[in-house]
Amino acid sequence: MFDPNIFSDLAKKMTDALPQNLQIMKQDMEKQFKSVLQTTFNKLDLVTREEFDAQNEVLAHTRQMVEELEKRVSAVESKCGIAPPNNATAEIKANMNPQDSQ
Repeated sequence: MFDPNIFSDLAKKMTDALPQNLQIMKQDMEKQFKSVLQTTFNKLDLVTREEFDAQNEVLAHTRQMVEELEKRVSAVESKCGIAPPNNATAEIKANMNPQDSQ
């Protein structure tokens, strides 16, 4: 999910910020900080930017395909004299992306 060095670097920065009298326990605290950070980030169920961008591209491509298919279906319905159901396209779009309809 993340580069493990991120946790090590963050833990090191946190221990470096400790007061001088606590520097004796530096290594132990650094390990503890790293462990807590890893556990917390794993619970967040995050994705990398690359994964997000890839899924975003897939979604954009899928939406484009759906729009093209809608046009083709409309053209076929027009040729056959079939009227589409009331608000069918709007209902489908609302179900696909509920946050756009808010």
